Amino acid sequence: MTSLKSSKHRHLFNDDFIHEPYWWHTYRPAVGELVDIPARTTVAVVGAGYAGLSTALELSKQGINCVVLEANELGYGASTRNAGGVSGGVNIGRRLSGRPIRYPKGEKEALLADASRSFFYLKNFIQKHDIQCNWEETGRFVGAWTPAHYQRQLNQVEYLNEYANSEVRMVSQEEQKSIINTDYYYGGQVIGRSATINPALYYKGLLDICSEQQALTLCSSARVTALKQSDQNWELITNRGTIEAKHVVIATNGYTTDVTTKLKKRIIPIESHSIVTEELDPESLSNLLPGNMLVNDTLRIRSYYRLTPDKKRILFGGRGKFGNSDYITNSIVLYDLLTKRLPQLQGTKISYAWSGQTGFTFDSTPHIGEQDGLYYILGCNGSGVAMMSFLGRQLALKIADSPDFSCSFDRPIPGHALYTGNPWFLTPVGNTFRLLDWIDRKKAKP
Repeated sequence: MTSLKSSKHRHLFNDDFIHEPYWWHTYRPAVGELVDIPARTTVAVVGAGYAGLSTALELSKQGINCVVLEANELGYGASTRNAGGVSGGVNIGRRLSGRPIRYPKGEKEALLADASRSFFYLKNFIQKHDIQCNWEETGRFVGAWTPAHYQRQLNQVEYLNEYANSEVRMVSQEEQKSIINTDYYYGGQVIGRSATINPALYYKGLLDICSEQQALTLCSSARVTALKQSDQNWELITNRGTIEAKHVVIATNGYTTDVTTKLKKRIIPIESHSIVTEELDPESLSNLLPGNMLVNDTLRIRSYYRLTPDKKRILFGGRGKFGNSDYITNSIVLYDLLTKRLPQLQGTKISYAWSGQTGFTFDSTPHIGEQDGLYYILGCNGSGVAMMSFLGRQLALKIADSPDFSCSFDRPIPGHALYTGNPWFLTPVGNTFRLLDWIDRKKAKP
């Protein structure tokens, strides 16, 4: 692997460049108190991201003892590596290819309604517990890659407002400059019910609340290496000891392993890459992104970008180079995508770069449920901040057999006969999608 010092792209990286998530300067994943693995518990939760912690927190509130087993430091995974966008699942029903999914009558509407609940659940949770995580409810802009995409967005407005309470409106190419100072998009869709946060600070706040619960034990650096079912209980073998549990929750998302082979065959781990620029003049950045919104677009290979909470940098994320590649190569790909959208940033240097795994499903929908005696909460599909927090609570209510449980995402995770858990197809499919995006754009230009 080429070192940054010897790379021909070294000039694009700041002298103080750091190869780690930008958010970690506010909360760095830590082992915490390395408690012994208890001999037994009622529920063992595998994975300490938003999903695992939210499940464990509600279980403890229901008076159910639980132990959370995290393979790495607390917060090591996607929960502190994402862009901090909060929308409540407005992309439900759209495959990775961009094509819509056909649902039985009323099913998609129920999913969108629950997705909307997830947004308000997270908002209320953060307010109730006074979690200082830079919550800003300024909306989200989804730029139209082609005029045809704009028309498709226009056709969705009434539907999304009725069933997802999304507060959607359309803006023209000229009007979009009040949000993002570029002609790159053909107008687009503004989603009013959308926010941004510092995801690491939200994680820290959630972790602190969990740490106060008497019925909840957090075990970091406890990688589950085997899972065995005997009689009415489960035995979980970790690198730090063995624990017996009545119930097990798998909350590993894009980091699901062969320990749960059947579930791994239903989750497509996709690596998402991010860069953050050097500090820039706040006034100049305000002119570039005057709407202070998180920006997405309608390409098959989508990107996302936003101002950092201090309004001094831009975070840009998406897919880097498909196939085996290092952080330098991925950063250059993202830098090129950023400067095509905002050419005013040409010459700006990169100060941070990192990657993280996100978990996708074949129906592009998050899932909770039970399979072969194992409970699961999996498949954030790139929109996990609100959804995984909300669904964690819902799964806990299901386990507790609470009358308050009601969730449309309680459903089996679909698989594919040819998929064994190894996403070998991502490189050819990703490159094909990029080619199709290029063709669509070419056709759109006069």
